[in-house]
Amino acid sequence: MPDAMLNLESLSYAESFVAENDILLGARDRARELGCVPIGPAGGATLRVLAAATGARSVVEVGTGAGVSGLYLMGGMAEDGVLTTIDVEGENQRAAKEAFGEASIAPARYRLINGSAAEVLPRLRDSAYDLVFVDADKSAYAVYYEQALRLLRPGGIVAFDNALWHDRVADSAQRDPDTVVLRDLGRAVRDDDRLLAALLPVGDGLLVAAKR
Repeated sequence: MPDAMLNLESLSYAESFVAENDILLGARDRARELGCVPIGPAGGATLRVLAAATGARSVVEVGTGAGVSGLYLMGGMAEDGVLTTIDVEGENQRAAKEAFGEASIAPARYRLINGSAAEVLPRLRDSAYDLVFVDADKSAYAVYYEQALRLLRPGGIVAFDNALWHDRVADSAQRDPDTVVLRDLGRAVRDDDRLLAALLPVGDGLLVAAKR
């Protein structure tokens, strides 16, 4: 029992290791008002590091939410980098635009596309992106996965939020549709010869993979 308690304390410590500024906290407040569930602080910090490590100039985000993950991504991208972020909810994107404005991010650095990612992604250019982040409708993750592989350049990164799905993915007795989709996605990414994968236990789980 002490080991389990220590583990929970360590996870909590890791989650709050990088403090969020007032702009991020404000974006989280708007997310709560809109019913969005953005990536957690540790996952966001990981996205920022991944964007910086890849020198990302072109990033695709599936699920704009209220702009929390977008702030993290643009915080790590190159100064001339452009984030293309897709969401079906226009109200979410208006909240994200407000957050980006508060962060003094130039409008030229992001493209807000209102629509279904399943319809938008096929219109984006092959092998033209450094990073693809997915935090949207779980039932379509398999579609986003294949599109991400097409969009990424060699060495590019794909990341999926909620890969542990409230501790349900690790429990084989859990068979609800979203859990099954995420469990299958993890196996597919892990076993894909085109990718090098890791499942990070930050927040609700961040599945990341680099394209060979």
